[in-house]
Amino acid sequence: MASRAAAVPKQPRGGLEHKNGQAEGRPRRVLRDIGNLATTVHPVEGKPQNHISRPITRNFVAQLQANNPQALEKKNKKPLAEVINGGAAGGVSKVVARKAAAQKKAHDQQQKPKKVIVISPDEELKSEEEKPIVSARKSGKGSSRKTLTSILTARSKAACGLTIKPKNPIAEIDLGDVDNELAVVEYVEDMYKYYKQAEDESRVHDYIDTQPEINSKMRSILIDWLTDVHRKFELMPESLYLTINIVDRYLSMKTVPRRELQLVGISSMLIACKYEEIWAPEVNDFIKISDNAYDRGDILLMEKAILGRLEWYLTVPTPYVFLVRYIKASVPFDPEMENMVFFLAELGMVHYSTIILYCPSMIAASAVYASRCILNKHPFWTETLKQHTGYSENQLGECVKLLVGFQTEAAETKLRAVYRKFSSPDRGSVALFPPAKSLLAAAVLS
Repeated sequence: MASRAAAVPKQPRGGLEHKNGQAEGRPRRVLRDIGNLATTVHPVEGKPQNHISRPITRNFVAQLQANNPQALEKKNKKPLAEVINGGAAGGVSKVVARKAAAQKKAHDQQQKPKKVIVISPDEELKSEEEKPIVSARKSGKGSSRKTLTSILTARSKAACGLTIKPKNPIAEIDLGDVDNELAVVEYVEDMYKYYKQAEDESRVHDYIDTQPEINSKMRSILIDWLTDVHRKFELMPESLYLTINIVDRYLSMKTVPRRELQLVGISSMLIACKYEEIWAPEVNDFIKISDNAYDRGDILLMEKAILGRLEWYLTVPTPYVFLVRYIKASVPFDPEMENMVFFLAELGMVHYSTIILYCPSMIAASAVYASRCILNKHPFWTETLKQHTGYSENQLGECVKLLVGFQTEAAETKLRAVYRKFSSPDRGSVALFPPAKSLLAAAVLS
């Protein structure tokens, strides 16, 4: 302890006075100039200079840059580690580091060669459409602009052909019969596909030349008379169409004398009524309606002969099967429209040429088309009818002309059973309607 104490030299008591003396010798400064930024302070000899520390703020950095920009520029050029490790300049180091990194990144981007991409006109159009779109609300303009999503959706629909909407969309005609078990909605489409395939099997071809005693006029007289019988017995419409089908099929297979032609007719109706009706007419009723031209044995014998020739094949697609479906497809439902369709169809069934030239489904479709033209139902042929019938307007042209021609002559011909039937008020008096002018002109030209 004594040696340590001896090592420290004692200062004379007059040291204070000497210090003050030196202080008096220094130039005095104004109080307002004294501050941490004073750079002209002269160090006192023999005394270490005190380090002035102050928190580094943004204002302080701005002041440093304003007072001595060169010194600050040199300072910024120091290595990044030195700047970060500087104890007093910790805040400045972070700012300088960020600025240096940003400058270096910008310099690297400038030095990096730009890649030139050549785009096609389609890609250029796409790039223009993919630019950010300013909404009308933000821009203040009333012009409407499409979003990228709507543009891509529209292009996808255009590629798939969905943008062209049909003027007459296909209607769900079976939607109202979902709860009706008798409508068999689940199977009805398959049933009519089968009918279209099977109609050619039961369709008759030109057979009148094979009948030596019967011609087409006699056949028309028989069908006209059976139409009156059908109306007097108040039978179902299915029975009339099946009767005509049985008559034609039997005449195409068997040579029949003229005196038995009426017997073939009443026997065929007896078979059809047993197949279709709940309460079928008795044999005695047919004997009386034929003015006792045939007895009971003749009718039953002919019935057996017909069934043998046809091999009991009675489940056939007649025009009535298709008429019911096509009338339903001619939405909306109209009773007047229904009566007109049946009027034209039955007129066609009376004439031999209709049965020979056209299949049952085409006869039904042509009757619907002609009825829509006569009643001025626009459009005359809809997408729904085209879907369910399978025929276009051009395919039905010739058959439609034929039916309209029969309608024009119905009031003047001798075979007036169908005309009388549909002239009654309970049938809407549709037989009194004039034919369509456009169809009539086409029928006259043909």
